[in-house]
Amino acid sequence: MPSWLPAIAYPPARDDGYWAPITSTIDWCEENYYATPYSAEIVNTLTNLLFVYLAFRGMHNCYTQGHDRIFFLTFIGYLIVGSGSFAFHTTLKYPMQLVDELSMIYTTCLMFWATFEHNRAAPLPLILGLFTASLAIFITLYYHYLQDPTFHQNAYAILTAAVVFRSMYVMEVNIRPYYRRKHDTHVKKQGSPVMSEREKEEEARKDKRDQDIVGKMWIIIGVGLSVFLGGFGIWNLDNAYCSTLRRWRHDVGLPWGILLEGHGWWHLMTGLGAYFYIVWGIWLRHCLNGRQDDYELVWPSFASIPSVVRRKGAPATNGANGSARKMK
Repeated sequence: MPSWLPAIAYPPARDDGYWAPITSTIDWCEENYYATPYSAEIVNTLTNLLFVYLAFRGMHNCYTQGHDRIFFLTFIGYLIVGSGSFAFHTTLKYPMQLVDELSMIYTTCLMFWATFEHNRAAPLPLILGLFTASLAIFITLYYHYLQDPTFHQNAYAILTAAVVFRSMYVMEVNIRPYYRRKHDTHVKKQGSPVMSEREKEEEARKDKRDQDIVGKMWIIIGVGLSVFLGGFGIWNLDNAYCSTLRRWRHDVGLPWGILLEGHGWWHLMTGLGAYFYIVWGIWLRHCLNGRQDDYELVWPSFASIPSVVRRKGAPATNGANGSARKMK
């Protein structure tokens, strides 16, 4: 290690930790049991505490601000993802690996159903629910049969991409004034009454409001995706250059070598990116329900955590799926 950098040498890795032997199908780049015999991968374990913190923050926000119940359930799933990953990296046991990886699939399936069923006429929500549940069961059984992490990663990526791109489309078509007005003009009946000056002013106010909302939504999307994909990139570098990174960690010693734990960065960055997406989904749902004047995004700076809160004086809700207009 560099002589000018105060550090301690890495203890040797061990294979006789408390949870030995390893039964998971994946063993990450962090060396096993070097810090404590009670945690196989200490950095990969502790970085999951961010999930726990953000999950409870999100659930509290949903409970106090009257967000739809599906998002409270999503944050419960988010908590299970973090807790499962904590248990997996602590033990490196196959059952804990399944809790970690499959909870990612199930939580994304919740968002998948919430995104595609909103404001759909019966029986479509039920059909979508059955389809989503069947898809989750299929992924579970087939993954357990294959025991190939690549299948899980691809399934998760496809589900996530479907949810994100569908949400982007819904946001643009239903909220951006240009596309919303274009659709409304297309379906407008002949002989509709001419708007008064006051109605025109109110329409202009709503257009400006919605234009600002879409702009802020794209910012939160951009930040969330950048952080999420950045974590994915670091994780891949961790996999590709593991031997080099391990050598560098030993060269710089502890605690500095912790900064070279790529999978730990994946936890921090994807956890934060996923939280940004859920917050965006909450705000988008309120806007689709016609409640732009009742809710706002509170995000003081890029260094802070965003949240959606009810404006002062706005009517409370019980988390049910109220709606002001049909989603396109």
